[in-house]
Amino acid sequence: MINLYATQIEHISIHRVGNKNKGESVFLSAEPFSLNDETTGLLKEYFFKPFREKEENYYKLSHEVDVEFNEIYKVAIEMFSDASNTHLSSKKIATHLFEQSNHPHIKSGEVYVTYLSNVLLDNEKVEAIGIFKSELKHDFLQFQENESNLDIIVQQGININKLDKGCLIFNVNQEEGYKVLSVDSNKYDTKYWLDHFLGAVPLSDDNFKTKNYLKFCQNFAKDVVLPAEDKQQEVLFMNRAVNHFAKNDSFEESNFLNEVMDNPELIPEFKHYKVEKGPKYSIEDVSNFDIANKAVSDVRKKIKNVINLDTNIQIKMDFINPESAEKFVEKGWDEERQMYYYLVYFNKEQKS
Repeated sequence: MINLYATQIEHISIHRVGNKNKGESVFLSAEPFSLNDETTGLLKEYFFKPFREKEENYYKLSHEVDVEFNEIYKVAIEMFSDASNTHLSSKKIATHLFEQSNHPHIKSGEVYVTYLSNVLLDNEKVEAIGIFKSELKHDFLQFQENESNLDIIVQQGININKLDKGCLIFNVNQEEGYKVLSVDSNKYDTKYWLDHFLGAVPLSDDNFKTKNYLKFCQNFAKDVVLPAEDKQQEVLFMNRAVNHFAKNDSFEESNFLNEVMDNPELIPEFKHYKVEKGPKYSIEDVSNFDIANKAVSDVRKKIKNVINLDTNIQIKMDFINPESAEKFVEKGWDEERQMYYYLVYFNKEQKS
C-alpha cells in the first residue's frame, strides 16, 4: 500500500514533447525548475491525487530480451545511484518519450520528471522517480481592467485536477525491474504510455493474484453457476468466495473449493474452467498465495449483488452476510401464474 502524504519533491525538470509523426519537436529545458511553496503544493496535488484514487495495480519494467535493455530501467538505475544527475537523466526520459510519440493520435504535452523522497510503500520509506505528462489543454478566462471596463482574455492551460498520464518508479526490487504504479486517463493511446514508453508488465504479486483470482471467480459464476442453477446461486457463490478471501490471510485452492462450492458437482467444472480460462487471468498455475486485503475490498466494491427481474423489480443481496440471503430468500414456481417467484422473509421494513 502506498502513502504519499509526507512525500517531498526533491527535484523537478520540465520538458515539452511533441508528436514526432506530425513533424513536431522536443524542447529540453537547460536547467531544472525551481520550486517554491505555492508551486510545490499545487504540483504535489496534481501529481499524486490520481494515485490516491486509483486501485493499486503494480507493474515492473521489462524487456523481451532482458530488463537491462529497457530504456527507462537504465535511466532509473542512473537516478537512484546518483540523484545529482536527475536533470540530465530527465532529458533522456523526455527524448525516449519523444521517440515513442509517432502515432497520429498522440498529443504533444509537458513532461515533468521528479525525484521523490519519503514515499511510504508497504510501511517502509523509499525514494521514487515520478514521471508525469500533461496533454489536454483547456480554455479559461482572465480579466483585465481597461480604463472603466473589464476586458475578457481567453487563454489556454492545463487542468491541475486531472493528470493525463503518470507513473511512480519505486526504488525497490531493482533486479526484477523495480516496482511501478501507472495512471492514464486517456484510453485512446494506452499502449503508447505503458507498453512503448515504460515497457511495463503486470507485477504478479499477492495483490495481483488476489484480484485476478476473484475476477476469474466472477466469470465462473456468470458462465457456469448461472446457467447451471440461477441468478440467486450466482450471487451467493460470489458472496461465499469474497467472504472466504476476507476472513483468511492465505489462500489454498482445495480449502476454498470445499468451503465455497455449495454444489460439489461444480468442482470439476471449476477445475476445467480454470484450465480453459486461467491463462487469461494469469492464474493457471496459481493455487496458493497470501491474500491482499486491499484487493479484496476493491473487488467487493465492484461486484454486483443485485437480481434484476423482468417485472422491473430488483432484489439486492447483503454482501457482508451471505447467510441471510440463503435463510430469508426462497425461490419457487407458481403453477397458477406460470411464473417464478422469490419469497422474502423479514421482521420490519428499514427506514431509508
